[in-house]
Amino acid sequence: QERFGVRLAITYPEILQMQMQAVIAGAREASERLNKTIPVEVMVPFVSTASEVAWVRERMMAIIANSGLLKSDKVTFSFGTMIELPRACLRTGDIANMVDFISFGTNDLTQTTFGISRDDAPTFLAVYQRKGIYERDPFVTIDEKGVGEMISIAIERGRAANPKLKIGICGEHAGDPVSLKYFAGLGVDYVSCAPYRVPVARLTLAQAAT
Repeated sequence: QERFGVRLAITYPEILQMQMQAVIAGAREASERLNKTIPVEVMVPFVSTASEVAWVRERMMAIIANSGLLKSDKVTFSFGTMIELPRACLRTGDIANMVDFISFGTNDLTQTTFGISRDDAPTFLAVYQRKGIYERDPFVTIDEKGVGEMISIAIERGRAANPKLKIGICGEHAGDPVSLKYFAGLGVDYVSCAPYRVPVARLTLAQAAT
């Protein structure tokens, strides 16, 4: 299912409708229970074209507008997309004006840039590293010369088109100290990683900022 991403929402719009109604209901209940404005972020995964982002954004905003929540000041909405495909990296300039934030899904971006499935990787990656073909496991430490360059290109084009664009990193690499130092150099705004990796991420990013 995760490989379908945005394609599932476009092929079956009723799924998007159902998901947004659930988000709206949850946001309304939380705002009433806590008596404060609730920030809601919606992120569209696995996009490859700006037209996919535009299609989902148009319908999502229509659903939100019909809910009446925006008029009540009980909820603030922001819309973003997960950049996980090489084509999306190259066309981030087209996407940036339609979103408030982007997050790089480094696990899938590594798979799609290398053309390697993480399920198949164990059958040969150890041999590649032992023979010096790969210096590091690209699923553990970001491949700076390939995947990293795709991210760098995307950030440059995205911020050129939308200077207010918020940029994040999501994936196993967000908890790897070597990868985090590289991301800090690209000027990302936030990283998202597994809970047990948070202390390492905080320490690494704090050291990179000094």
